[in-house]
Amino acid sequence: MTAHTTRIPPGDLAALLGSRLCHDLVSPLGAIGNGVELLEMSPDYPGLSQTPEMRLIAEAVVSARQRIQGYRMAFGLAQGDQRVARPELARLVEGMAAQGRLAITLDAEGDFARPEVRMVMLALMCMESAMPWGGRVIVLRTTPGWRLVAECDRSRVDPDLWAWLHGGTARTPAPSEVHFPLLAETATASGRRLRHEFDQTGGEIAF
Repeated sequence: MTAHTTRIPPGDLAALLGSRLCHDLVSPLGAIGNGVELLEMSPDYPGLSQTPEMRLIAEAVVSARQRIQGYRMAFGLAQGDQRVARPELARLVEGMAAQGRLAITLDAEGDFARPEVRMVMLALMCMESAMPWGGRVIVLRTTPGWRLVAECDRSRVDPDLWAWLHGGTARTPAPSEVHFPLLAETATASGRRLRHEFDQTGGEIAF
């Protein structure tokens, strides 16, 4: 009897790993958050919720949970038949804006294929890398696809990183830059063509 083996494409295997890590981290972060809320409500510790230390812990837990949810969408496995409702996308976008210095506006209605939302999150990460001093981004859902339009007072654009979005480069990205090749790979897997431009005052990514 011949044994049949199933081989998982390397990209899917990496996405499965990302999903597993994010899933396993969400539960303990939720437990920490619940513990903080119980301490804040306890009559044994009056005024505890207003202390700088407790506020710092509570804000750190919220920040970590928002970041993990964004990572789960950006780096986890995204299959074509999965859909994401607008309220969920809005929460992801709001969570990402809360993490940094970007003001992000979502202009989209309906529900969306998860691979598209994954590309939106990866594209936002690319823009975040280019605008470390902050800026404004509008995420637009148009008839043919998506446009992310950015404005800023100044930017820091690394041509080697942006080259990943149109074919690749000899430079290996740092772990904090992995969203650039991942966006390119996701676009290729989805049969979508990326268009992008970025200068000192902003730019856009479209697909």
